Amino acid sequence: MALFGTDGVRGVANKDLTAELAVDLAIAAAHILGEIGAFTGHRPKAIVGQDSRASGDFLEAAVVAGLTSAGVDVYRVGVLPTPAISYLVKESGADLGVMISASHNPMPDNGIKFFARGGDKLADSVEAQIEAHLGEPWDRPTGNDVGRIINDDLAKQKYLTHLLATINTDLAGLKVVVDCANGAASFVAPMAYEKAGAKVTAISATPTGWNINENCGSTHLENLISEVKKSGADLGVAHDGDADRCLLVDHKGDVIDGDYILMILASALKAENKLNKKTVVGTVMSNLGFVNAMESDGIAVVKTAVGDRYVLENMLVNDYSLGGEQSGHVILREFSNTGDGLLTALQVMQVLAKSKKSLSELASKMQKYPQVLINVKGVKREKLAASNKISNYIAEQEKNLGSNGRVLVRASGTESLIRVMVEAKEMQTAQKIAESIAELVRSELK
Repeated sequence: MALFGTDGVRGVANKDLTAELAVDLAIAAAHILGEIGAFTGHRPKAIVGQDSRASGDFLEAAVVAGLTSAGVDVYRVGVLPTPAISYLVKESGADLGVMISASHNPMPDNGIKFFARGGDKLADSVEAQIEAHLGEPWDRPTGNDVGRIINDDLAKQKYLTHLLATINTDLAGLKVVVDCANGAASFVAPMAYEKAGAKVTAISATPTGWNINENCGSTHLENLISEVKKSGADLGVAHDGDADRCLLVDHKGDVIDGDYILMILASALKAENKLNKKTVVGTVMSNLGFVNAMESDGIAVVKTAVGDRYVLENMLVNDYSLGGEQSGHVILREFSNTGDGLLTALQVMQVLAKSKKSLSELASKMQKYPQVLINVKGVKREKLAASNKISNYIAEQEKNLGSNGRVLVRASGTESLIRVMVEAKEMQTAQKIAESIAELVRSELK
């Protein structure tokens, strides 16, 4: 089974993702990125950051040890969002970046994500090369050629300055609640929104190393919804553990997911003639309601595989300016080449301030199709593609739904499970079909 998933290498820290593996990954990454030209004859430089998980400490130490032993100078930036690492790699001219995070996964998990020169996530082919070079013999540098470790105490301020430079409207008057998931957003998100002019209440912003994503953040919106309604806020912002995405809550407590966010931003960019080719990039998970809303606004939707790096690849190839996922990963290419939850939230807040409309009003342009998602655990996900019985049953259900719904069944790239997603005009129909497919998956792939 491939070591790299949809977004880096993930697993239970100190069980699947060990210090030894982290060292080997760092060494292999240094060598492969050097071979494809990322190191341009100078002393190579890497940016290394982490989210707030306790296991991030030993994994960071292992990654730093691997990189410096391979002759790479490492700039440690501490706990910062994943998109901050991407930005800092690009801004500083570094040769690579490493983010230690398992994003929205529970605390026992952790992960390692790599960024290439320029701040881009690695292509599948490059990840495959890194994996193939794990544990290979190599010539170790000595003396002056070993890497050094530098603590970059200005990294947070550089990222904040970048974020604030992306908006040109004072957010004064906006009342915002932000749920930082006790993760990487805790030290920068409240500050960014306050400096932009909003009145901010922060919740789940006291990470302990153990409480990241625990009943909070973008995977647990109950606390945010309650606080928004109680405080009379204009909106709520929910980040995941590494803050590369966000979900929103309007003043009534209704959830505004990534499809709504993309719709709001796409319409605003189109009105300002900033939406390249009048096209937005989504994924196979994008809701039919989103597609319909975009088409009625004269905006085309292109779909990719799930994963913001696949969204970005399509955007780069076709010169599109906006793309993202239902999960809240949004890429605004004018400002960033990866999903950035803080940037996304600031851009939506700017639309609110400019339009003088509520988030609820802006979201009302889209009528979301009921969607049921079932995560089927304890099955052999690698056998999914070979099961004719499952594929034939899915085809039968798709035929029955016609243009009034759709079915998507896929192996997760970040967790050991199979995701069954069904959309239909009626929730009861979607639920019934999703449960029948999930049951078939359980019986066929056990």
